[in-house]
Amino acid sequence: MKEALQSPYLARFESFEVNLRTGELCKNGDRIKLPDQSFQILAMLLESAGEVVTRQEIQSGLWPNDTVVEFENSINAAIKRLRVALGDSADQPRYIETLARRGYRWKIPVEWIERPPAQFTPPAAARMDSPPHLRDADSGKATVIDGVTVSASTKRRTWMTVIAIVLVATLAGAGYFIFHRPPPKLTEKDTVLLADFTNRTGDPVFDGALKQALAVDLEQSPFLSVLSDRKVSDTLRMMGRPADERVTADVGRELCLRTGSKAILTGSISSLGGSYVIGLVAAGCATGEVLDQEQVQASSKADVLRALDRVASALRAKLGESLPSVQKFEVPLEATTTSLEALKNYSMGDKVKREQGDAPSVPFFKQALELDPNFPMAYSRLSMAYLDLNQPSLAMEYARKAYALRDRVTEREKLRISAAYFQVTGELEKAIQNYQLWTENYPRDHVPRVNLGLDYAFLGQYREALTQSQEALRLEPDEQTTYGNLGAIYLNLNRLDDAKATLDLARARNLDGGLLRWEIYYLAFLRDDSAQMEQQVRWAAGKPGVEDILLSFQSDTDAYYGRLSKARAFSRRAVDSAVRSGSKEAAALWQANAALREAEFGQTAEVKQSARNALTLDPGRDVKVFAALALARVGETARAKRLVEELEKSYPSNTVLKLYWLPTVNAAIELKEGHSSQAVVLLEAAAPYELGWPLPLQVGTLYPAYLRGEAYLLAHDGAVAASEFQKLMDHRGIVTNFVTGALAHLQIGRAYATSGDTVKARTAYKDFFTLWKDADPDIPILRQAKTEYARLQ
Repeated sequence: MKEALQSPYLARFESFEVNLRTGELCKNGDRIKLPDQSFQILAMLLESAGEVVTRQEIQSGLWPNDTVVEFENSINAAIKRLRVALGDSADQPRYIETLARRGYRWKIPVEWIERPPAQFTPPAAARMDSPPHLRDADSGKATVIDGVTVSASTKRRTWMTVIAIVLVATLAGAGYFIFHRPPPKLTEKDTVLLADFTNRTGDPVFDGALKQALAVDLEQSPFLSVLSDRKVSDTLRMMGRPADERVTADVGRELCLRTGSKAILTGSISSLGGSYVIGLVAAGCATGEVLDQEQVQASSKADVLRALDRVASALRAKLGESLPSVQKFEVPLEATTTSLEALKNYSMGDKVKREQGDAPSVPFFKQALELDPNFPMAYSRLSMAYLDLNQPSLAMEYARKAYALRDRVTEREKLRISAAYFQVTGELEKAIQNYQLWTENYPRDHVPRVNLGLDYAFLGQYREALTQSQEALRLEPDEQTTYGNLGAIYLNLNRLDDAKATLDLARARNLDGGLLRWEIYYLAFLRDDSAQMEQQVRWAAGKPGVEDILLSFQSDTDAYYGRLSKARAFSRRAVDSAVRSGSKEAAALWQANAALREAEFGQTAEVKQSARNALTLDPGRDVKVFAALALARVGETARAKRLVEELEKSYPSNTVLKLYWLPTVNAAIELKEGHSSQAVVLLEAAAPYELGWPLPLQVGTLYPAYLRGEAYLLAHDGAVAASEFQKLMDHRGIVTNFVTGALAHLQIGRAYATSGDTVKARTAYKDFFTLWKDADPDIPILRQAKTEYARLQ
C-alpha cells in the first residue's frame, strides 16, 4: 500500500479532476470541498463507470460490519452532497443515475491518468470532513464517537489516528492561512483570458453565446482587458493546436501563461429543474490560486442573461475594479439583445469574419438581426463588413440603424457604433473625436488607434497616422489590419523598405488577409515585381469580396502602362466577380473606375457607355463620384453637374467628398469650359488634403494637383504647371498604379515645352514613351503625345 500511495491516481471527466491519493475533487483547477463519505462514493462510481454500484456495496465500503449507523439515510445524504458538489440534478442527472432500490450508475466517460489498484481506499488523513471510525483494540467494546457507535476492536489504531488528526489540523491551519488570506487583485495592466463556458444543460443555444455575453459585460470595463479572440487563435496555432479549438481550463492555463495574462476566467451553466445555475471562477495563471468565484441562479432561460450580468458585475468588483467604475460602466446585456440565439449567431459572425473575412460573416449577422431586429452591434458589424466590401450604400443603411439604437448598449459599444457611423457617413472630424474619446476611456484598446491612423491617412496627415498605427501595433501585435494600414502608410511616405519589413513581420506571425495582400501588391508594383503582383491576383481567385478588388488593381496596373485592352478585360472580370458574390455596388464601382480611366485616355464614347452602365448597375455614392468626374473630363458637363447636385444634397457632411472629390469634379467642369482661373480657385479647398487617401480608392490620386497643373497649362504658365505635375512623381507611394501617375510624365513634358525648355520636354516625353512601350497604339492621348514630340525635334 505504501508503494501505491506514492502514485497520483487521477481520474478526469469534463472539467473535473479527482485525486484518489489525496482525496481531492477539483473543478477547473479549483478544489471543491466534499465530505469523506461522498468522496468515497464518488471513487466507487468512477472505478465502476457505466456499471451499477449497489447500495449494499456502498454500505460495505463505507462502514465496517460492526459499525452501527442508519445506512439508508446516510447514503442518501452523502449522494445529495455529492450531487451538489458536481452541480448534478437527481431529476435530470448528467453524472449520477439513480436506479430505484438498487443503487447508482456513473453515466459519462472517465479518463484515468493512472488507474488505481484494486479496492484502493483514500487514506484517512486526506478525508477531513467527517470523523474517523475508531476501534478499541483492548476491550473489544463499541465506542461512541461524535454520535456514531463503533466497535472496540479499532482502538489499537487510535494513537495512529490521533497523530493523523494532529497532522491534518496543522495542515488545515496552514491551508486556512493560504486559502483565506485576501487573494491578490488584478491591476489595470493585467489581461484576463476567457475560457469557453462549460455547458451542462444539453441546450446548444448556450454554446458560444454565454462567452460572447460575458465578453461584452467585461469589455465595458476600462479596468479589465480581455485577451482578444484573434490572439487566442494565433497562440493556439503556435501551440500546435487547431486555431478554433475549444478553450478548456487545461488549455486555457497554457494559453494564459504563453500570452502573459494574469488570470483565467472559467464559466459554467447547469440546469436545475426549470432553472439554471451559472458559475464563474477567476484563477491566477501562474499559481492557479482562486482570485474569486461567483455563482448565481437564473429562474428560467429568459433570465440567464440578467443573471450573468449580476455575477459579472460582482466579479469585476472582486477583481479590483472600483465601485464607481463598475457603476459607471455597467449596462445590462439585455439592453444589447434579449435573444440568446441572436447572440450566438453574432458570436459566430465575429468568428467567421476573423477567420474567413467579411463576405462569409454577413449571413450570421443578418440571422442575428432576424432573431432580434433591435440588436445594435449586429447592425454595426454588418455595416462595417459592407464598407470593407465596397458597398457603402448598404454600409450606410445598417450604420444608421445601429446609431439610432446606440443608447441601449455599453459605453464601449456606443463609442464603437458612433465612430463607425461617422466613418461610414464620411464625417471624419466627428469620427476622430469619437476615437479620441475612446482612447481616453479605454487606453489599452487598440481599435480606436487603428481607425485614428486610418482617418489621418485619409486626410493626408501621415505622420499622425504613423504614430497612431504604431501605438495600435504596440497594444495588439497580432492585428492584421494594423499591419496593412501601417504598410500602406510607409508606402505613402516612400519608405518602401519599412513597408516590406512590416508586411513580412505580419506574414511571419501567420497574418494573411486581404488588406495585407493589397499592400503586398502595391509594394510589388512600386518595385516593378510583376511576378509578385500576379501571385497576389492568383491568391485572390475565388475569394468573395477579395477577388474583385485584386482584379481591379490589375486593371489599373495594365492601364498605367497603356495596355488598355488588357485593362478592360480585367475590369470586366472584376465586375463579374463582384456580381457573382452579390456585391452590385462594388461591381458598379469597378465599372465607374474603368470609365474614369477611359476619360483620361480620351475615349469619349467608352466613357459615356461605362458611366451609364455603372449608374444603372448601382447608383451609389462612390459610383456617382467617379461617374461625375469621368463625364466632366470628356465634356459631358451637364450630366456631371446633375450628379454633383445629387451628391451635395445627399451627403452634406462627408469630409472627403466636400474637401476632395467635389472640388475636383467642379474644377474638371470649369477646365472643360475653359475657365482655368476658376478651376484653380475651386481646388484651393482640396490643397491641404490632396496627398491623402480619397475613399473609395485604396490609393491616392493627387487629382487636385493633376488638374491644377492642367489649369496652369491652359493659362500657359508652364513653370507652375510643371511643379504641380512633379508632385505626382515625387509621391509615387501615394499614387502607385493610378493612371495619373503615368500621365504625369507626359504632362510635365507639355509643361516644359510650354516654358520653352525643349531638352527637358523631350526627356519627359521619352520617359512617358518608355512607360508605354507596350501600350495599345490607338489610344488618343498616345497619338497626341507622339504628334507633340515630333514637333520638338
